[in-house]
Parts: sequence; structure tokens; C-alpha cells
Amino acid sequence: MTTTLDRTAPRDLAAELPARLSLTPKTTLAGQLDGAWWPYSRDLAAEIPPLAAALEEPWGRITRVTVSPTRWPVIPHTVSVSGKTVHVGWFTEQDPDKLILLSYTVGRWDLLVVPPETEPAAAARLMAAAAIPGSALTAGVLMANEAAVGRGIRDARRREATWEGEGGACMSPFGYPIDGTGGDRRGAVSASARVGPRAGTDVRGGRVPHADVVGGHP
Repeated sequence: MTTTLDRTAPRDLAAELPARLSLTPKTTLAGQLDGAWWPYSRDLAAEIPPLAAALEEPWGRITRVTVSPTRWPVIPHTVSVSGKTVHVGWFTEQDPDKLILLSYTVGRWDLLVVPPETEPAAAARLMAAAAIPGSALTAGVLMANEAAVGRGIRDARRREATWEGEGGACMSPFGYPIDGTGGDRRGAVSASARVGPRAGTDVRGGRVPHADVVGGHP
């Protein structure tokens, strides 16, 4: 699949908006990820400055960022952040859905990158899952799991829409139309069918012996 530059958030707007982050709490548990980042676009030159600025207090000054070229159509060599230079690199073998950040003084952090076009509900699930301390789930696994969840939700919505479109909202649980009073019209029909003709009355209009009536007496 070809990745195109997302222009839903212009560069100036993306640079001004606060970074959307979900970080794992400080713990001794080591996991695959240190949290998640939900950028507004695929423009690294616009997205890295607010991200690095937001992480400077908890993680220190970010000096290098690495990405996979699969998800980022344009990868600048450097980005200026508050007058300092952040170097940007790429590795084809890096998980496409992961961003790696490095600092000279503190260390390395791995963040799940939530696609910019992700719906808020799905983004919230991904960011929460990526911030679980000690989780063994990789970025790729989290994205695959969310894709499965999304398919399930869409299938359920389609079934519901089909059910309502076919009159399901006006059907009884047994699949029969509901009359104006909320009852099952089939029930009334079935009951009358079970009763049959009145005792002593021939179906052709004549009389029959009482002994022939079901449940009667000679």
C-alpha cells in the first residue's frame, strides 16, 4: 500500500497543537513499548518539534529519532526543536508502526505511532494498550489486534443496519410481524387454526354428529 502525505492537519497547525501522548508510568517492569504517540499528520518536520518539546520534561532532551520509511513519505535529515537539532534516521527493518527516540543522557524510548487518520475511539484503545507497563505486545501486534476489533465493530454495525432495513425492528423474536398492540399476529392466526370449525357444524355449511367433534361426547 502506498503511503501519501496526510494534509488533514496543515504544517502550521500541527506545529501549534500539543502532542497527543500516552506514556507508561514509571515502573521497573520492562515492556516492548514506552507508550503511544498520535500525530496529526505524516509530516515529520512539523510533528517532531511538539513531540520532542512535550517529552523534554519527563525524558530529557531528545537528540535523535528513527522511523520506518514505510509510513513516512518524507524523512528530513534534521529538525530544529527550540533552537537545537534533532537528527532523524530511518531503518527498513524497524517496525513500521514504531517510533524510536534517543537521548544522550537518559536513554531510548519506543513509542507506538497511531495513524493520524485513526478514529478517536480506536486511537484511545491503542494508546491505552501501549501504555500498559511490562506489556509484551509489540507495535505491530497492537495494530493487528485493533484492526480485528475494528472489523468486528463494522460487521456488527452492518448486521444491525441490515436487520433494521429488512424490518427487523418490527418483528417478534420468533420472526413474525408484530401487530399494532405489540402482539404477535401469528399467534392469533395459529390459535384460530387450532380451534377448527365449531362443534356440530360441517365445513360445507351442514350439520355433523356431535360424536365427530374433537373432544365431544356421543
